[in-house]
Amino acid sequence: MNDPLIQIKNISKTFEGGKLALDNVSLSVSQGGFITIIGPSGCGKTTLLRTINRMTDFDSGSMKIMDKEIALWDRPLLRRNIGYVIQNAGLFPHLTVRENIQFVMSISGMDKELREVRTLELAAMIEFNKAQLDEYPDNLSGGQQQRVGIARALTMKPQIVIMDEPLGSLDNITRRKLQAELKQIHADSGTTMLMVTHDLKEAFSLGTEVVIMNNGKILQKDKPEVILKQPADEWIREFVSAF
Repeated sequence: MNDPLIQIKNISKTFEGGKLALDNVSLSVSQGGFITIIGPSGCGKTTLLRTINRMTDFDSGSMKIMDKEIALWDRPLLRRNIGYVIQNAGLFPHLTVRENIQFVMSISGMDKELREVRTLELAAMIEFNKAQLDEYPDNLSGGQQQRVGIARALTMKPQIVIMDEPLGSLDNITRRKLQAELKQIHADSGTTMLMVTHDLKEAFSLGTEVVIMNNGKILQKDKPEVILKQPADEWIREFVSAF
């Protein structure tokens, strides 16, 4: 049996002021999964996500990423190996779409011709034509910007992509369309994805497994249909009742 791609054991994190963000959290993520993480605001979802690429360090416990202790990873190298998508895309406004997509490839020293080949592959995936690659982010719709953010996260063909409410700021029509596209991208690429969301329908329609958090703890992790039929406790039953 293959080792988990991400292995988190008993991690905790307390911020200044005594706010306990993660409370003895353990999580195992296998290759190729699409893990959606949901729970009330302030429950620790984003903090958990950010520990995976060392944007936030935990206080205690252990974590392995791709079978390597996270403390042994060089931070920049780890982040280049983990695609990261945030809400509102986080594009560089002074760079074109092409330059945004190629940013990580450029700082990694990839050959210019190879960068362009990969950029055209990704442009096709997000349904951008060649002329749109020369546009600047301000000339794009919110949905188009988010597509570019997703493409940029996939440039180096990472084994892991983490996404922090990537569709949260979009209108419902655009959001549903991008949900379908994300599901297809996951199916086509086999990339392991972890996504924080506040949207129950999004979590249960996209996730191969759903993680439910509250008060810095993981309360249940299972397939969507199992959680809906067999919630671990009354709080979860009430939480998912709006689905």
